[in-house]
Amino acid sequence: MSKSSPIVGVVMGSNSDLGVMQICLDQLAKFGVPYEVRIISAHRTPDVAHEYSSTAVDRGLKVIIAAAGMSAALAGVLASKTTLPVLGVPMASGPMAGVDAALSTMQMPNGIPVACMAVAEAGAANAAIFATQILALADPALEETMKQHKQTLIEKTIQRDQALQDTL
Repeated sequence: MSKSSPIVGVVMGSNSDLGVMQICLDQLAKFGVPYEVRIISAHRTPDVAHEYSSTAVDRGLKVIIAAAGMSAALAGVLASKTTLPVLGVPMASGPMAGVDAALSTMQMPNGIPVACMAVAEAGAANAAIFATQILALADPALEETMKQHKQTLIEKTIQRDQALQDTL
């Protein structure tokens, strides 16, 4: 957990999601975005999920990231009780390896939106980046951080292309 007051809530349906979601936490920390982390199950602890999301604004959160596998109901349950943006990260678990979780996350009913990230590791990283982009709309320092992040991606790609050209 980051040291200052959290503005991003990262919620996982199970402790088995932590290995993947550590990527998200590391990315948020790299950007200097304060966050909190919880394990809350949409099915095993629905009252806790409702309490968490219904009090999120009052606790200072600005974005919620929810990671869950299989039915991936967590993001939708959290979104149903808050006005904050909720970003869903489908976990690659169960017999469908995350396809079921992705479909569940993106099939939200009208009025309860959830942004669906990619399955597993890429989704965990992208959720942190997307959350930071949302926060950057009202924070010039984070906007600059995002510009630097994008510039780094450009530079790395150009370097990789040059390395390839040098080997041909």
